[in-house]
Amino acid sequence: MTLYQHLYQRFLDANPGKQHFACHSHHYWPDVTRDAMLQYWDDTAAMVDDKWQYLFSQKLPQVQQYIADTLNTGMPSQLAFAPNTHELLYRILSCLDWQKPLKILTTDSEFHSFNRQIQRLAELDNLQLTCIETLPFNNFEQRFFDAIESDSWDLIFISQVFFNSALAVRNLDALVARAAAHSLFVIDGYHGFMALPTDLSAIANRVFYLAGSYKYAQGGEGCCFVHVPPQCQLRPTYTGWFAEFGELDQAKTGQVNYATNGMRFAGATMDFAPLYRLAAVQALYQQQGLDVATIHAYVQGLQQAFLQKLDAIGHRDLHGGNLLMADPHHHGHFLTFKLASQQRVQALHQHLHKHGVITDARGDRLRFGFALYHNAAEYDLRCLQDMP
Repeated sequence: MTLYQHLYQRFLDANPGKQHFACHSHHYWPDVTRDAMLQYWDDTAAMVDDKWQYLFSQKLPQVQQYIADTLNTGMPSQLAFAPNTHELLYRILSCLDWQKPLKILTTDSEFHSFNRQIQRLAELDNLQLTCIETLPFNNFEQRFFDAIESDSWDLIFISQVFFNSALAVRNLDALVARAAAHSLFVIDGYHGFMALPTDLSAIANRVFYLAGSYKYAQGGEGCCFVHVPPQCQLRPTYTGWFAEFGELDQAKTGQVNYATNGMRFAGATMDFAPLYRLAAVQALYQQQGLDVATIHAYVQGLQQAFLQKLDAIGHRDLHGGNLLMADPHHHGHFLTFKLASQQRVQALHQHLHKHGVITDARGDRLRFGFALYHNAAEYDLRCLQDMP
């Protein structure tokens, strides 16, 4: 057992004989999250109507502070929460003036939810959508720089780490600096938050940053957040009562009011059990002395050990020539192999699954994720020798 596997004993015991390489998609939860869910029930029973005041005055600020510290924004009050990032994304989109022509710049490698939504909106006559290809990645950032400067964009949307490759943008600060002041700049940080050491201090005054706890933050689904730039006066048309929390007892004058901090992008009633789970993981990390840099270094070691085992097998598909990686020191927490066809990916994915090796297949790409609950000494890929 590694230094960290004992923290995940319930998930590991429930999945004997499996090598779980899909942690970038469905991450195991630490054992403390189970106790956190029971604590949420007990607090609800004890406080009943007073629960909301407790959540917003005590629990939420704790999680906000941890996230702000992790991202080095110094702005915990600029964080708003929702069950998923899509809800927060649409709240940002609802700030645009959809009665006039709009221009949106993004990439061809954004997560399905954003891609589906923006493609649907692009069916409207007034939306011009431009997508920059991420491959070849060696000149992607320059091409995106050029695109930013080529037009006047209402919204720019880009991932910190791309979900379909784990390729990571290096110069987020420089990209943001190229954007016009009026452009809304949104960073999808879901595959970066709690995976890559991230310092938003230079751009926290300018960007929206979306992420959540389903993956590397390990709190499970249902707890996502957005960092809202300070001084933001936008008034989302997609809004709910949380966005005015703290002023609910004030007389209504006809004007729809918003919180003066990031909560102006909050929505409405949600299950706060995921927030309890995330808070429990945060406390566990602090107790264990685990920061993002430590986690990232551990995962990098796992990835290198995995690649060495692959090299020893000499598989015709799973080798360095098919690996999407530009910089091993600045790369997401999964490895992506781009193969000749979707059929070949599915065949490998299913063969591995039959032998207890759990991977993730996306089109012509096979993904292997890595996590603290892995032990490199336990990696066994001999089943690949049966499928050359």
